[in-house]
Amino acid sequence: MLEFIKTFFFLVAVIDPLGSIPVYLEATKQFSIRAKRRIAVKASGIALVILLFFILVGQEIMEGMHITLPAFQISGGVILFLFALTMIFGEGKPEEEKHMIKDYTHVTVFPIAIPSIASPGAIMAVVLLTDNHVYSFWHQVGTSVAVILVIIVTCILLLMAGRIQERVGETGIIVISKIMGLILASFAIQNILSGIKEYFNI
Repeated sequence: MLEFIKTFFFLVAVIDPLGSIPVYLEATKQFSIRAKRRIAVKASGIALVILLFFILVGQEIMEGMHITLPAFQISGGVILFLFALTMIFGEGKPEEEKHMIKDYTHVTVFPIAIPSIASPGAIMAVVLLTDNHVYSFWHQVGTSVAVILVIIVTCILLLMAGRIQERVGETGIIVISKIMGLILASFAIQNILSGIKEYFNI
């Protein structure tokens, strides 16, 4: 149970549901309240399908390309670390992804579902957390359930986006996003160290 809770909160840090709120509000500002709700639910569903797809076949794709576990851990850790640095030192997830909005017709998929919810960092994280060589089947099932719960939380937050932004403010959301970046950076470094240890048989 403790492991599940740790995984859940780690996924919250990676997916960063609060950080998606300003992106969602900006992307849907031209739509009616009813349309906004549909977009929130649909975008969350698309993001969930993407993450579950990578949980199921992400490792097989990597192994099909003859990528070893240590190489995967190190490369995944580096990508997650760079992603975390953009969360900590960058312009901030909300502002950065707002700039991606060019076409308000397809905002459900881009940038709300991808990359705001199912970001490259989130995809890499779920693949690492369901490594067949490291985690048992039931641990991977627990991770999948945690992903589903985080996406449900994200969807609920998007549906309540207007009220949340009024109370927390965009600055508050950016601060929370940077704290999540620190947590993610720690996990990334741990994966790099694990990969090095595995490769050199330390």
